[in-house]
Amino acid sequence: MTQRRRMVAFITIVTGLWTLLHVYVGERLLAQESLPIVWRVLGWTGILLLATGPVVAFWAGRSERLPARGVIEVAGFTAMGLSSLLIVFALAGDALHLRAWLGAGGFTLAVVGGALAVLVAGLWRARRPAMVRVVEVPIAGLPSDLEGFRIVQLSDLHVGPTLKRNFVERVVDAANGLDPDVIALTGDVADGFPPALRDEVAPLAGLRAPHGKFFVTGNHEYYWDAAAWVRELEGLGFSALVNGHRLIRRGSGRIVVAGVTDLSSGGISGHRSDPAGAIAEAPESDVKVLLAHQPKSAFAARAAGYDLQISGHTHGGQYFPFNLLVRLFQPFVAGLHRLEAMWLYVSRGTGYWGPPLRLGAPAEITLIQLTRA
Repeated sequence: MTQRRRMVAFITIVTGLWTLLHVYVGERLLAQESLPIVWRVLGWTGILLLATGPVVAFWAGRSERLPARGVIEVAGFTAMGLSSLLIVFALAGDALHLRAWLGAGGFTLAVVGGALAVLVAGLWRARRPAMVRVVEVPIAGLPSDLEGFRIVQLSDLHVGPTLKRNFVERVVDAANGLDPDVIALTGDVADGFPPALRDEVAPLAGLRAPHGKFFVTGNHEYYWDAAAWVRELEGLGFSALVNGHRLIRRGSGRIVVAGVTDLSSGGISGHRSDPAGAIAEAPESDVKVLLAHQPKSAFAARAAGYDLQISGHTHGGQYFPFNLLVRLFQPFVAGLHRLEAMWLYVSRGTGYWGPPLRLGAPAEITLIQLTRA
């Protein structure tokens, strides 16, 4: 099956499942004999709008001349957040048999009220500045010249529908204030094509680090022309590591910083993710660091002999309760992990994707400091 057919099949399955879940929510919330017909009609109209909101938002994002495009995108992705919360709360309510305890009206009130409360809290948290998370990584035999080496990681900015230039400017100011030796941008920079978002991401050119700033692709780059985004980031002063590496020297200490393309890139020529190939013929070094968007690359990275992998992708689940559910699908969700002799750090992301929500998984700018074990 070609990549195009796989994508069509995936979209068809997701759309069908999304539709069925909204029918389920409607049935659970509106199937009350005492509910007047006018309220049922209004309720099902609301369910229809929630279900189609994300589709309209995605379509608007690809229509550059659409009037009020930004408003449509914000409304559509907010609707997506409310929909997902209603689905989860309805499922949880049924699992807890709340209808038997509260009655049909009480069940509806609990589900809708709970979803709206989480939505409002998540909207507020998402607009707050990303926190700075300091992480110390002990490396055995680290030379004294590399003690305290500072890597500032930015990940999953997702500039586009609801995150704009002013957000990027704040991130750049915060990152530069951490006095980094290296800046690592681990994928999912934007949701849109480069020509449409060039001005929004332009402040990334202002990031400063004496030993360089490096970029690897995430899965979202492959939705919006990955090759063009690689060129765009290189134009902003980044070294794009497409299954490649660079040697960094500080005093007598040497670090190889390698980077791989995202695991979703297999169908594109020259972009198959290859942690071992990324350090093929690399010079001798004291530390080997891999930048890889998805934490799942860690198993191949460990086998290839890296000391540290830096990843993103998961957003830490982004908002409650998905920060709990994501653990069913990802082996590593957030924070620092040990895989035998290798360390893995997974960022919760600096921005967010889709629904403008964050709750239980705060956005972060990560300062990784190398220390002697």
